[in-house]
Amino acid sequence: MALGQNLKAVCALALDIGGLFEASLGSSGNAHGATIDVQRTSKSYGGKGAKKWWIFPLFSFAKHPETILQPSISPGDCWAFRGSQGHVVIRLPVKIWPTAFTIWHISRAVSPSGEVSSAPKEFAVSGVDEDKAETLLGLFTYNVDGMIAQTFHVQKEPPKTFRHIKLEVRSNWGNPEYTCIYRVQVYGQMEKAQEFLKHK
Repeated sequence: MALGQNLKAVCALALDIGGLFEASLGSSGNAHGATIDVQRTSKSYGGKGAKKWWIFPLFSFAKHPETILQPSISPGDCWAFRGSQGHVVIRLPVKIWPTAFTIWHISRAVSPSGEVSSAPKEFAVSGVDEDKAETLLGLFTYNVDGMIAQTFHVQKEPPKTFRHIKLEVRSNWGNPEYTCIYRVQVYGQMEKAQEFLKHK
């Protein structure tokens, strides 16, 4: 029984995106990390067309969506999309039974403007099949007055494993120009490990 519990804990830890599976493919080229399905992800916001919502231009260039798979959460080091609604599809290194998700955003204390209206508010998380069919895993709200890293557990046990996870932001905390996501972590059990644990 102890072996099964230990394996379960290790598998959950190993699928902390940006943890044991290195997600920063752009800099390290590690083929075992998570990546972004750019074709199914909202267009990045930034560049010359971006307005100066803060006192200084936060986005001198559009950051790639894979920014959300990096451990850095310095002010401005985030992926932004235009408006208050957008989505990103994360391609995991293996199929998993998803169990929880962590969303990060900076606090007012470190924000250059003293406000964090670009933080996501209401969002949905879904598992996506190879044929692009989606299974809703939960509807959540990021509390801008809470911790900068907030973990949300699936609201219904997934019926199967997924290799793609879709994060769909449905509103933010008031910024009319763009929404920022600093980091996303996905937790779960690997498909083969789940089958092993069923027999313990």
